[in-house]
Amino acid sequence: MPDILNAIAIDLSSNLFEGVVPSGFTNLVHLYLNDNRFSDSYNILCSQTMSSLSDLYLSNNLFSGELPDCWMNFIQLSNLHLETNNFSGRIPKSIGTLSNLHFLDLSNNSFSGSFPAAFQSLTSLFILNLGYNLFTGYIPAWIGDASQSLGLLLLYNNHFTGEIPESICQLNNLQMLDLSINHISGVIPNCIFNFTAMAGNTDHLLQYFYYSEVMYLGRPILNIEASETAIVSWKKEEQSFKETLSLTGLKFLKGFDLSSNELSGEIPNGILSLTGLKFLNLSNNKLSGYIPLEIGNLTNLESLDLSSNHLTGNIPISLVEVTWLTTIDVSNNNLSGEIPIGTQLQSFDTSSYAGNSGLCGAPLPSCPKDRVSSNVPNRDNTSGQDKDNDTWIYHWIILGSLWYLSTI
Repeated sequence: MPDILNAIAIDLSSNLFEGVVPSGFTNLVHLYLNDNRFSDSYNILCSQTMSSLSDLYLSNNLFSGELPDCWMNFIQLSNLHLETNNFSGRIPKSIGTLSNLHFLDLSNNSFSGSFPAAFQSLTSLFILNLGYNLFTGYIPAWIGDASQSLGLLLLYNNHFTGEIPESICQLNNLQMLDLSINHISGVIPNCIFNFTAMAGNTDHLLQYFYYSEVMYLGRPILNIEASETAIVSWKKEEQSFKETLSLTGLKFLKGFDLSSNELSGEIPNGILSLTGLKFLNLSNNKLSGYIPLEIGNLTNLESLDLSSNHLTGNIPISLVEVTWLTTIDVSNNNLSGEIPIGTQLQSFDTSSYAGNSGLCGAPLPSCPKDRVSSNVPNRDNTSGQDKDNDTWIYHWIILGSLWYLSTI
């Protein structure tokens, strides 16, 4: 029987283990304890010896209380999953010593305090998920300098305030940005065109996930079994990306969600450069002005939600070119005019366009000009007033001609 204490990988995930996490695994590199009922992590997080762990999965357990400040013993750690527990309090400063950390998921807990300053030292991060917590304060200006490799930044459902710092545009490897359900105000920075990984078919995260699957026992970082869920509000309800990552899956992870905040101003034209986006959600804000005329440049969009803002003007005709759309919602704005005629736009339910008193055309009732089209004047059907005008003009021509002849 192999010596379990000298194993380099142990997978006890998806069982009914409970109580204290066992200790004594001196050479362990990969530890999967997710999806159990463990409630005490002290033995594994605060051991007196330097840990060789690269992967630590403690997600979906019953851990509670503040996170121990013992992370200086985990300098080899690459992937840390603590999501879906009952952790609370502030993030300890020693998290900043994890200079090799690529994947950090603290979502679905009750962590609080401001955006952790310790994250400024995590320069190797590819993925940061702080969703569903109680974080407050501003998104720091240094975020654009912290990790140039950051591909997924998920801060949804917290209590962040203030404006979106323009420095965030320095994260040109971002494929997904989710700041939804916070209290963020100000305007959307036009510099978001710098999110070049959201354009085209570039897959910045491909090499990282491929390496993870090959090197970490063939276990993908995100799969149907794993507890990591990149939760994004789109297609009108919350969905979770729990798919095995492949070329298709990676391309799917391109999204921009600023919904349910207090953003104002216009939709910046810089967003038109993000041509690889699969979903765009700016709903439930205070945005005004027109929908950009060239929004049809976002030809890969599958979901577009601009509802519950103060947008005016027409729905751009360029949207008929976005043939992959499965969901559109522009309801509860001040839009007007005819819905552009195109197979996709007419196929959506009326609720997608409701709350815009000036909008008309299928699937809404027809526009007034359509109902009176049979009464449009033409050469053979002029109004009585037009005929009277023509008669007076004819009479003046005759009188003018007679006067001219009398002078000869």
